[in-house]
Amino acid sequence: MKKLSTLLIAVLVAAGLLRMCVYTVNEREYALVFALGELKTVISEPGLHVKLPPPLQNIVYLDKRILNLDAAGADLVQTSEKKNLLIDTFVKWRIEDPRLYWVSFQGSEPAAANRVSALLRDVLNVVVNKRTVNQITSSERDKAMVEISQLLQERVRDVGIGIVDVRMKRVDFTPEISESVYRRMEAERKRVASEERSKGAAQAERIRASADRESEVILAQAYRDAQKVKGEGDAQAAEIYAEAFGRDPEFARFYRSLQAYRDSFADKNDVMVVDPSADFFRYFKSEKAQ
Repeated sequence: MKKLSTLLIAVLVAAGLLRMCVYTVNEREYALVFALGELKTVISEPGLHVKLPPPLQNIVYLDKRILNLDAAGADLVQTSEKKNLLIDTFVKWRIEDPRLYWVSFQGSEPAAANRVSALLRDVLNVVVNKRTVNQITSSERDKAMVEISQLLQERVRDVGIGIVDVRMKRVDFTPEISESVYRRMEAERKRVASEERSKGAAQAERIRASADRESEVILAQAYRDAQKVKGEGDAQAAEIYAEAFGRDPEFARFYRSLQAYRDSFADKNDVMVVDPSADFFRYFKSEKAQ
């Protein structure tokens, strides 16, 4: 029984020693091996590893993944035009040299984030100070972000940090210049609108002039064609009348008299003062003209 108890105790002690001498590293972290408080080895490959039991050797883990730094507030930066901009940024960074990172920050992620944030403000000033508002907000926005990322990488390399990406989430004017900028934008839009209206009015005038000209041409052509048809009709009617009147001259005279009577008495209020014996009334005197 004593032998079994001794064996069990020995197994437990061995298991405890093994537990203290074996450690694992996964793919998402670095393992820093310290010997009596001094950094000896950095393990970056995942797997099972062996060390001396504490206090001879201790292990500290650091995150290997990409970390986000999202600024709590926007930074006030001045452009080359001496205009103030509020720029809100975020940074993606990671630990590239665990040894330098530990020496610089003792493994403190908040301390590292504060250092990156301070260096980012300096880099923003360098990049934005030499560009205009239009370049920062539009024409050179992507180029500016690449430059910011490169400059920031140069400044954090000595502390074991690598910059993955830098982005400007928002670029705003400060309140004191927003109103003047909006007024200038409004004036520009009004100028463009007025110019477009002027172009539209000129085009409308050209269209109306062209339509009037075409209308006059069409009416003239129609009048010409109508007069031609009317002339042809009048000529044909005169020819028919002449043929008919040539067959019976007396009927022709009678018909012309009727036409004269109709034209003379077109209105019931018309009054004629003539001699009743005049030749005008010859067909009123008898059934047959003399």
